[in-house]
Amino acid sequence: MRRREFFKAAAAAAAGSVVLRGGLAFAQAQQAAPVTRRQISVGGRRTTVIDGHGHLAIAAVADVVKGTPYERMANAAQNQIIGADRVRALDAQGIDIQVLTQQGAWWYGVTDRTLARAIVKAQNEGTAAVVAARPDRFVGMASVPLQFPDIAAEMLEDGVKRLGLKGGAISAGVIPGDKEPSAPEFDVFWAKAQELGVLLFMHPNGDTGAEAHLRGKGNLGNTIGNPLETTIFLSHLIYEGTFDKFPGLKICAAHGGGYLPSYMGRTEGACTRQPDMCSAKKRPVEAYFREQIMADTMVFREEGLRHLVAEMGAGQLVYGTDMPFPWPVNPDFIANAGFLSNEQKAQILGGNLMKILKIAPVATN
Repeated sequence: MRRREFFKAAAAAAAGSVVLRGGLAFAQAQQAAPVTRRQISVGGRRTTVIDGHGHLAIAAVADVVKGTPYERMANAAQNQIIGADRVRALDAQGIDIQVLTQQGAWWYGVTDRTLARAIVKAQNEGTAAVVAARPDRFVGMASVPLQFPDIAAEMLEDGVKRLGLKGGAISAGVIPGDKEPSAPEFDVFWAKAQELGVLLFMHPNGDTGAEAHLRGKGNLGNTIGNPLETTIFLSHLIYEGTFDKFPGLKICAAHGGGYLPSYMGRTEGACTRQPDMCSAKKRPVEAYFREQIMADTMVFREEGLRHLVAEMGAGQLVYGTDMPFPWPVNPDFIANAGFLSNEQKAQILGGNLMKILKIAPVATN
């Protein structure tokens, strides 16, 4: 979702949300209106399905920013607060586990270090409470204030070591001061992620720096802007040597990895045309996508999925929904793809995330 469009949608949906301020409220909410839990099979065998792209908000964050200029931003995200409706949606689609990865990262605009730390602390503790209430259905990723790389490293470590979160959630877009995440000051954060050996899930935050050209019909800020942000973000990390500096760094990019998987030939060709412009990277572009960059499968058409598999390999892809936003995705998109082997289907539907996030498969009936 694009940030401004996301807030508008959130406000419309907020009225029906179940507010979660702790695990008890969530657990109690599960007793209402159960849905028969669908099960997905591949080759006649029950397959664990993990959604690697689930949004969430934590109600306590609104309390932290009450009376500040950021109060509206926190309140606008109420449709992402996890409740019984989320579990019913998972059951209906046949999703066993959802990775709670993203929240819009509106706090990247916070300029006060103390407030930024407090926001993310509340977000991460709330995420851990959601997971504690239903550890069979959710795993969480630690949020960070990337505009302060040292605090981001601190909060990532705290989330993983103290709260038991599985990795980190970061956003692309323009960081205040027009900073790029490949700048040396961000090395402390990338180094911490590498040290911890955790996956980072990257999602656009609705700011490409070209908003004036994305107005009008077609929701261009989302359909074009989001994958464009991702493309720019990954390109900086590749071409300015961040991935080579931190070879253990692994990032899963939302929305099919942006446009870059479809332009590897052109980007590598540009390095042949102007080698001096690519001197900071040590490997061909596709090597980063085969070794350090993963992507979700939110490309919606079988030919798009075929292309991702051809360029990146099935071992680099994860199933994703962007829930609670109503994109036309369900596990059948992967399970019914005739060009995939059963092994590849199982990898994408859940196996890859089970391996990298150390998630146990669901029990078979």
